[in-house]
Amino acid sequence: MFEGDIISFLTRALVLTLMLSLPPIIAAAVVGTLVSLLQALTQVQEQTLSFGFKLAAVGIVLFMTASWIGGELYRFALAVFTDFPQLTS
Repeated sequence: MFEGDIISFLTRALVLTLMLSLPPIIAAAVVGTLVSLLQALTQVQEQTLSFGFKLAAVGIVLFMTASWIGGELYRFALAVFTDFPQLTS
């Protein structure tokens, strides 16, 4: 196995990890910002209030994108397992 092939697989894995983690991270950031803005406007100083909303938003986003995430992971795993025998010979 050549070093370039290993680097290629690792690069693809890191990019895939970044792509798949982006929707929940964006949802948590947007919801956290909106809840913080609402707390500042109403002068509510509860620290744990935004956690529940962020948790719900991330759960909903993961539920909505589960098929896409699963498909991408399946395609990557299939590519790794089909290319691996050719790289070791």
